[in-house]
Amino acid sequence: MSGPAALVVPAVKKHTATVIFAHGLGDTGAGWMPLAQNWRRRGKFEEVAFIFPNAPTIPITVNFQMKMPGWYDITTFNDLQNAHDEVGILRSRDYFNSLVAEEVAKGIPSTRIVVGGFSQGGAMSLFTGLTSPVKLGGFFGLSAYLLMHHKIKDFVPASLPNKDTPVFMGHGDADPTVRYAWGQQTAAVLKELGYGVDFRTYRGLQHSADPEEIDDLEGYLLARLPPLGEAGGSKA
Repeated sequence: MSGPAALVVPAVKKHTATVIFAHGLGDTGAGWMPLAQNWRRRGKFEEVAFIFPNAPTIPITVNFQMKMPGWYDITTFNDLQNAHDEVGILRSRDYFNSLVAEEVAKGIPSTRIVVGGFSQGGAMSLFTGLTSPVKLGGFFGLSAYLLMHHKIKDFVPASLPNKDTPVFMGHGDADPTVRYAWGQQTAAVLKELGYGVDFRTYRGLQHSADPEEIDDLEGYLLARLPPLGEAGGSKA
């Protein structure tokens, strides 16, 4: 990936878990750092390092080929689920997998790593979680949708390492960009494939996140990455 280096909010106690959070189209990792900083102020997730990767700057077809940070090209906003840039998606998936591998190399078990994001970053996170070669602690998508759903099974490892990994999805029912119905359809497809999905609806919410959704995400992360105290984790 040719984007800027990922931003990191390190653990304040012994590092035992990692959350990788991917931003949406046109944004940067810095746009979501306040999420971790707020949790820090409240004494939450003190053993967790937060990684906010930055997408490369690429031409975006739907925006008249203007260059902006993006995990893959989008050709239409009318049907995001079918506007697939397979090369870009797989390139970003490999990058996300490399971030997971780097954390594992530091001594963090893959089952203590959660991958998630918002909008385009959420779509990438769902795809990464489904196709990951290792078992993750969880994966989530906020205002997200399923990429390459027509052949997602072709990319899921035969060993199904994340078949039992809980998935969190949050979506506003007034979202004009990533339609609420697409989020619902994504959750339905994942459930049909056998995944456990907690899909939350936020009334009147457009294409953004709100405090209720962040509280629900916090609860999900606390359940997936409970503190271990002095046991386990990286010594770095």
